[in-house]
Amino acid sequence: MAVSMASGSATLGLLNTQLKIFQKQPLSGAGLFRAVSGFDSVRRMCIAPREGLSSVTSITIPKASATTVEQDGSHRETDTVPTPKVIIDQDSDPDVTIVEITFGDRLGALLDTMNALKNLGLNVVKANVYLDSSGKHNKFSITKANTGRKVDDPELLEAIRLTIINNLLQYHPESSGQLAMGTAFGVEPPEQQVDVDIATHIHVYDDGPDRSLLLVETADRAGLLVDLVKTITDINIDVESGEFDTEGLLAKAKFHVSYKGKAIIKPLQQVLANSLRYYLRRPTTEEASF
Repeated sequence: MAVSMASGSATLGLLNTQLKIFQKQPLSGAGLFRAVSGFDSVRRMCIAPREGLSSVTSITIPKASATTVEQDGSHRETDTVPTPKVIIDQDSDPDVTIVEITFGDRLGALLDTMNALKNLGLNVVKANVYLDSSGKHNKFSITKANTGRKVDDPELLEAIRLTIINNLLQYHPESSGQLAMGTAFGVEPPEQQVDVDIATHIHVYDDGPDRSLLLVETADRAGLLVDLVKTITDINIDVESGEFDTEGLLAKAKFHVSYKGKAIIKPLQQVLANSLRYYLRRPTTEEASF
């Protein structure tokens, strides 16, 4: 059954103005990602460089309209709330960004979510649904409307993720207790908070002569995708492609990375892991407290 919340709509609307996602800092070096000259037939890079990261005030995350129904009549309430999952996949297709959303069997056609993505300047070029034992999976293939190419901006990728989570919180308030964003913008916060020290796991593996595979698992929060990429590129490591998964209160990232076009050597792998571990585990203290 569709869930429309007039009061919830007003609360979630604060996401556009109050949620501070990205730390406004200039990037050192050549930019966020390794530059691509044109789009060749291989198109190894999935994300393009930018000179710096702006604050969240420059990103408007559209909120779903309360009058639009995106659930069909087949929804049946159950006692157990499934774990919502949002996957941003830059690896599987060289031409499009693939977004996958799962919330048990509770999702309908997600028409309103597709409209919200279009409001970000994106085209949904393909949509399909498949079922398995974990539930109903809605997959969208999206491109930038102005270029027809896959999304190459980490800030926009994060805006896509937060837009989808925003819609989940609005239309499925029962997801609030299963998502980190539910603490600030849901009808109820998660019963248990994730201990970031315990939840954080970082591994770097060799993935051929020209690149390495970086796996990161940690507590989810707004702006995490951009901050991870910034931390990586601040030590002059290039991110070639990747996948970013939101699974309930956790975030799981998989990045293909390289240093000067080659796989990362063991000492630099340790530097990378230590830098990410320090960043993710450090206490968050407001500057105003000093």
